[in-house]
Amino acid sequence: MTVLRAATRGSPLALWQTHHVAKLIEALHPDVTVEPIVVSTAGDRDKTTPLHVIGGKGVFVKEVQAAVLDGRADFAVHSAKDLPALTPEGLTIAGVPKRADRRDALVGSMLDELPAGARVGTGSIRRRVQLQSVRPDIEVVEIRGNIDTRLGLVGELDAIVMASAALERLGRTPDTVEHLDPQFMIPQVGQGSLAIEAAADNDDVCALLKALDHPSSRRELVAERAFLAELGGDCDLPAGATAHIAESGEMVLRGMLAEGDQLARGEAANSDDVVAGTELAVSLREQLA
Repeated sequence: MTVLRAATRGSPLALWQTHHVAKLIEALHPDVTVEPIVVSTAGDRDKTTPLHVIGGKGVFVKEVQAAVLDGRADFAVHSAKDLPALTPEGLTIAGVPKRADRRDALVGSMLDELPAGARVGTGSIRRRVQLQSVRPDIEVVEIRGNIDTRLGLVGELDAIVMASAALERLGRTPDTVEHLDPQFMIPQVGQGSLAIEAAADNDDVCALLKALDHPSSRRELVAERAFLAELGGDCDLPAGATAHIAESGEMVLRGMLAEGDQLARGEAANSDDVVAGTELAVSLREQLA
């Protein structure tokens, strides 16, 4: 029996994702078993400071990536939306399983039913900007914490915004939830996707993880990450993008970028996934300029 060590955060969602990947691997390779290696990250230790203040979304992955780079783990399982735009030297995204729901969810109220002055919780600048573009009358409150901690704030707040995929994966079924149209609430890059990182020179592990790839999910993630890389962006940048493959085979992206009180939205399409993402980022920057 071959044992592979999977680095992961210790949150319920992160552990669910790692166990999900383990099941996928073990179904293809009955002689392989996966052992989770729980890693504490800066983002997990500091549960109050806004993410854009303590270093953006890299605070949830740097220590997990380090566990692979220093040999404590064979691979790492991430929410793709937590990954910075650039993959560290020595690592590669070796596997991208089938994507889950990419939408954001409003929990506690329907958007149209929020009263004027309603207090809505989110830790994302991207979500705040887009919410207030259609409901400038509401107050957006900074919140942090794992899924259940945030769900527990409903009642104290009129509503919260979180990823639909998180609710689905953990089997949480709030009494009132609206899955927000991505035409209005453009998701974070990679939202709903898992990214499995391994050492770039570990050919055996990379080949095993490549077998988990879902081709269209991989292409979408490549295009969306190209968008983010062109912006040089992280969690402190109010930007989002969502990609899909047209019947023609072209990659089509819709994205948003905000600066101050300006909000730009747009689309781009190209047969080259990376070019599509890059062109969208350039177009949105030009709109704001």
